Amino acid sequence: MYEDLGFEKLLDDDGFFAHLLGRSPSGAERKPLYGPDLPVVLLTGGPGMGKGRLLRAVHNRLARHVPVIRLDCASPDYADRARPEPGARSALTEALVEAALLLHTWRGTGGAFTFPRFFAGLAVIATGVAGGTGGTIGTEVERYEELIQQPRLRGLGARDFWRGALLGAVRKMLEVLAGQTLGPYGAAALTALLDALFERITPRAEEELTRIYGEYPGAAGQPKHGLRKLAEDFRAGPERRQDAERFLFRALREDLEAAYGSLGGWLGRVGRPGLLLDHAEEPLGERLLRAVLTDRRAGQRDRVVIVGTARRADGGDFLHGGLPPREVAAFLPADGVPATWSRRRDPEGDRGPLSAGVLMLRMPFLTGDQLRRATERIQLGAEREGGTHRRRISAAVAQLSGGRPHMVIRLATAAADHLMETDANDRAILDAKLHHPDGAPERPVTDVLLQELILDQLPVRLRNEHHDQWLDLLTHLSVAHDPECADVLLRHHQAGRVHRLTAHQVAELLRDTGWPSCGRHFIGDFGLRQLLVHRLYGLERDGAAWYSDHHLLRDHYAASEPSGGAFHSATTHRMNHHLVSGGVDDVVRHLAATLPARPRRWCEELLEIAQAPYPGGADERRERAQGRVPVDGPPLCRTVDQLLHAVWLCEERTRPTGGEMASTLEQLLRDLSNMDFDGAGELGPTATEWSQLAANEQPLLRCDCTDQLGRGR
Repeated sequence: MYEDLGFEKLLDDDGFFAHLLGRSPSGAERKPLYGPDLPVVLLTGGPGMGKGRLLRAVHNRLARHVPVIRLDCASPDYADRARPEPGARSALTEALVEAALLLHTWRGTGGAFTFPRFFAGLAVIATGVAGGTGGTIGTEVERYEELIQQPRLRGLGARDFWRGALLGAVRKMLEVLAGQTLGPYGAAALTALLDALFERITPRAEEELTRIYGEYPGAAGQPKHGLRKLAEDFRAGPERRQDAERFLFRALREDLEAAYGSLGGWLGRVGRPGLLLDHAEEPLGERLLRAVLTDRRAGQRDRVVIVGTARRADGGDFLHGGLPPREVAAFLPADGVPATWSRRRDPEGDRGPLSAGVLMLRMPFLTGDQLRRATERIQLGAEREGGTHRRRISAAVAQLSGGRPHMVIRLATAAADHLMETDANDRAILDAKLHHPDGAPERPVTDVLLQELILDQLPVRLRNEHHDQWLDLLTHLSVAHDPECADVLLRHHQAGRVHRLTAHQVAELLRDTGWPSCGRHFIGDFGLRQLLVHRLYGLERDGAAWYSDHHLLRDHYAASEPSGGAFHSATTHRMNHHLVSGGVDDVVRHLAATLPARPRRWCEELLEIAQAPYPGGADERRERAQGRVPVDGPPLCRTVDQLLHAVWLCEERTRPTGGEMASTLEQLLRDLSNMDFDGAGELGPTATEWSQLAANEQPLLRCDCTDQLGRGR
């Protein structure tokens, strides 16, 4: 129902993917984008931005008309299949074999594909099976025989020159070696296989093998040497194995190119074949991307469309060769179809960064209009309390999601039957239950989102010993502001562990996972931080874990002055944590005592102190800001108390403020400006500025988080 949410322009009949693949979802031909030097397209965006959803939509809409297949590079199946024969298989070869088998079953325009070039490489590495007998090698080779069997739907002579030579050569070799023990790594079998192969193949087939495997490193133009070297490298260790795997991927693409480039392919095939790599930031995906980008950088050309995913905005370290990231061609769906692309020419030539061969497609945050339409569509059919309630739900979804599509869908679905009090904190919808159509037990939407956005998408470089504590660490870090603050929490919550993470390491892991950063909040994504704050308050009874973390930081900043960071001073930082952990009255007294003679600096400190989450339970800030809660003390203290709660309400950004709170802010600041203390008159301009910002639901103190929220408004 929501597969095209935010991607409508990309997926329509004249959208980017229709022109990239040369065929529209309705089956009409489209002029292909770019030329023979195709870019690898990377969909970039963090968790919940819809990369996998877009790949599924492309596959679902176009796979009937062009041979497009999708591989999940995070699937453990490939490694599981490779494990029984580590000398003859790897996770990457198993993924390539799956891709080839799927293409071999293609029954669309032009018919199925066969893979003789790819099969030749698979056959030689099959000689590395354990056991070293003709029988075990034969069993391994039989796994791949389907790839070279002629399909019933054939192109016109596209594969005739192979004439079954490969399969015949293999079977002849197996007959000769049947029952023999061949020694380590099947060296005798490899020699016999190569001899039989080059005795039987046609001159045209030998020419093709020479063109491909003769270019293997160290082959010196001799295909037999190239195939032998490929088999040896595959068994020699990780670095040399990568050369072999890269050539196997190239051979597969060469088979696809041959199917299109022959006379029969030219007459019978349309569009371009496509390989969609979901979770391509995983090691398997990175190896596949590195292989094709390395080949294309070196001048190899084919028409296979490669689309992968990347969590980081720059695509990941491997694209940049250890150098500072250079500019990479990129576009947003709202930009339309990028009609031109050319490979960046780097001075290093064929040793330049792989990023020169990439086109980035930035996953979009939903606009305000898209977000409202999606939320309203999800709410249709559920009982409502009226338009005000619908607007309240829409506003809460908009704030907590920040326009992140997956969060919009989950939150709006859970909140569809949730009664949202007009004056409630937005985080109240995080307790709404998410219904499962398959009959599974209902779960709070916050638990579902934390599972899907954090536990199901752990950082690729997170060591195994930290997997069990990652969510808990992030939960505690939700109250941190800067690295020093985060390190205080990390030292406390990792006490007794041998392997510990530092704030710098956690920040790098969050960046690698695609989460944004913020100079004022360690967890730099507003919606993620609200999920974690909500979890923190509920970890222990009556919010004990919440208060413990804030007290820890309050006491730390009472004892030392920080060296820079998110606050102007340690005192302000301490007061921020004291405010949200039961010290409201102390903070009011501090603010009242420090206001005279320094109103401008005082306003800056007030904003820093009040930019904090509100704990769970009843929220009395609005009533206290408007003077409806009795507070003892002189007029200055009472007015500062009201102003603190008004600013706190505006700054947390999880409750509506609007015109009423804007008027309250303005009146309170003008009341202060009329009091008898040094500099009071300087508060007048601030009253005007803050009230205008609040009236338009704008933050009083900007940060990267609030800029993110603005994208989803």
